[in-house]
Amino acid sequence: MSVPAESLQSWVGRTEARADTIGATPARALAATLDRDESGPVPGSGSGFGPGTPLPALWHWLYFLPLTRARDIGPDGHARRGGFLPPVPLPRRMWAGGRLQYRAALAIGDRVERRSTVERVEAKQGRSGELVFVTVRHEFLRAGDALPALTEWHDIVYREPPRPGAAAPAPLPAPAEAAWSRTWHPDDVMLFRYSALTFNGHRIHYDRRYVTEVEGYPGLVVHGPLIATLLLELLQSQRPQALLASFRFEALRPCFDGRPLAVHGRPQDDGGVAGRVVLWACDDAGALAMRAEAVLAPPASPAR
Repeated sequence: MSVPAESLQSWVGRTEARADTIGATPARALAATLDRDESGPVPGSGSGFGPGTPLPALWHWLYFLPLTRARDIGPDGHARRGGFLPPVPLPRRMWAGGRLQYRAALAIGDRVERRSTVERVEAKQGRSGELVFVTVRHEFLRAGDALPALTEWHDIVYREPPRPGAAAPAPLPAPAEAAWSRTWHPDDVMLFRYSALTFNGHRIHYDRRYVTEVEGYPGLVVHGPLIATLLLELLQSQRPQALLASFRFEALRPCFDGRPLAVHGRPQDDGGVAGRVVLWACDDAGALAMRAEAVLAPPASPAR
């Protein structure tokens, strides 16, 4: 790398804060993008997104958006590096995964502050070349609360472009015996709308010439956060009243527009963890593209 890995460590501990109000319009727009029958938090509920309506899990990604000025955008559509995030010189940047812990749900109308800290910057040598992992911790505090309603760890990976003639990594086998499944067909319109909703200028999601000619992918890349959201859409369709205690996901393989994307899940109450659900996504070849685990909060005790 042109920037020594040691110098990137100076970004560890950097912080920033953003405040936002959880408005109804972004939530309704995502519901439309996901083709929900009703614009409510539970498919088919018809309850809408009125004030006080709990925001579905992961939909907080529609808020606290970095409004980078046009002059500060890099060639890949992201903000130029070296601001809050370190100036990693590797060209490919992807959302590698994340971990979330819920104390309370955010709701429509809440005024929330997101406090972000760069927790880790780590360089590694992988099978495909150099990698740099950056982990950012986000804490979401509602107005008047002393403790975060939600704490999230966001893992970003930077990597080299593929080497000419290099073999693609072998796909990982997907779990068997899904209890629930659904197949999506992400197209360029769906990816464009999700990019717009999250103010994500990364060109790999909507610029076909750039993604194929510059980054060497065979098509538009489905957003990792969108795949994670589709996994929880599947869970919510099966457990509509359940609340999340925690969720973790890991992106393993890119998926592309115009190809079917299957999401699966099953309960797995083992290891002493009640309410544990395993979820996964597979690409059009059946290869494991994302794996995840959700832990549901225990039911509230009846009032006495």
